[in-house]
Amino acid sequence: MNATASHQSDPLRRARLRWRARRGLLENDLIFERFFSRYEQSLSDDDVGALTRLLELSDNDLMDLLLARKEPEGDLSVPAVVRVLGLLRVV
Repeated sequence: MNATASHQSDPLRRARLRWRARRGLLENDLIFERFFSRYEQSLSDDDVGALTRLLELSDNDLMDLLLARKEPEGDLSVPAVVRVLGLLRVV
């Protein structure tokens, strides 16, 4: 596999990202399903990186961010993560 392949040019990477987005909380799953239905084809590699960082969070921490109970802090408070979180919040 080409290490420089982008998310969009590699269907396997897209499938892995979708699989990784499957969560233990149904509410998170529903948000991610709508997000991918709407935005998957237009995600940039920066967006995928930001989404990957969000997916590293626990289900409860992620839910707090998705429902705007909390705002991104520390190393999550960067423009790419804030942008993707904004997209996730409006689906």
